[in-house]
Amino acid sequence: MTTKAAVTGVGMSQIGRRTERPAMAHLVEAAKRALHCAGLTKDDIDGIATYPGKADNSPGMSPLGTGEVRNALGLKTRWHSAIPDGPSQMAPIMVAAMAVATGQARHVLCFRALTESSSQTAAQRASIPGAGKARLGGWLSNLVPAGAMSASNWAGWMAMRYFHEFGMTREHLGMVAIGERAFAQLNPLAVMQTPLTMDDYLAARMISSPLGLFDCDVPIDGACVVIVSAADAARDCAREPLIIEAMGAALGSQETWDQRADLTTMGAHDASADMWLRTDMKPEDIDVLALYDGFSIFVPYWLEALGFCGHGEAKDFIAEGNIGPGGRFPVNTGGGQLSGGRLHGFGLLHEACTQLWGDGGGRQVANAKTAVCGMGGGFIAGSMLLRRD
Repeated sequence: MTTKAAVTGVGMSQIGRRTERPAMAHLVEAAKRALHCAGLTKDDIDGIATYPGKADNSPGMSPLGTGEVRNALGLKTRWHSAIPDGPSQMAPIMVAAMAVATGQARHVLCFRALTESSSQTAAQRASIPGAGKARLGGWLSNLVPAGAMSASNWAGWMAMRYFHEFGMTREHLGMVAIGERAFAQLNPLAVMQTPLTMDDYLAARMISSPLGLFDCDVPIDGACVVIVSAADAARDCAREPLIIEAMGAALGSQETWDQRADLTTMGAHDASADMWLRTDMKPEDIDVLALYDGFSIFVPYWLEALGFCGHGEAKDFIAEGNIGPGGRFPVNTGGGQLSGGRLHGFGLLHEACTQLWGDGGGRQVANAKTAVCGMGGGFIAGSMLLRRD
């Protein structure tokens, strides 16, 4: 158990498509909201962490580093970290938990800021792997010559293999997208508010077979901040601490999208199995699920990885209505990244905390006390259990 750390505050900026606002404006807004949520001031913050750190390899993907954010907020820190290589987007939250558990800091501000929507154009949607390099190495040397230039291609391969092995259809993935859109309509922060029907889903243009437009998350401008505090310091915060019960980040396969021994599993399976070893809780104890949905196919993978259904059984689990509004295991109650907007997992954790604090409004899950959050797709992942005492 990791019970020496807790989430004490979360904050999200007003997100949107092509806001044309600087990334720092989004970040400051989110930080102020998170500090207010926790009942803290900037002077209480003595740690800062982010994923992946400032990077220029993709338009608007990671425009801010820890240094400029620390300066903008006027922080004096004893701990800082930017994690480009780790358990996916969960890395800064995990590092923050370990920092407060070992006394390196008392309150760590974790952030994710993006301006992907404003930064990308028709001519420059995202970075091209290996652009400008005379020679490619590693797994890109196999993918780029095959024309697999986007994560949508890599996720499409996984989906096609899963469809072949277990009989999943596009309609099953449509249920994931439609369920998240229904939640989004109850979330005033979500960017996609119009209803989505199965006919709409199936009629949308194909992106990378079998994945269509509504199987892909929505690039946005925005920021999200999560404050992780030492357990004893958390008791003095404004909100009831959300205890980090357990974390998992195991990786047992090669770090490629195409060389895993079983392509109907992801790194999520390794991380989740490791997480459950660190707690007495079981899948049936969980009230709210926040599962990474960069592409809709990741949701069934995560459901199986976390043990909510058996391997190959996710299509039936989804078809039975378990994950949508009113389901026993509601997934991505804020609309997820498919309809809420892509904050690379931070938005999912924000929503899980919102639910545990009972602030979900019309989408609130009754008496929610436990949540699981899984971030990452492909070969890397991080998973986390939260509970409200």
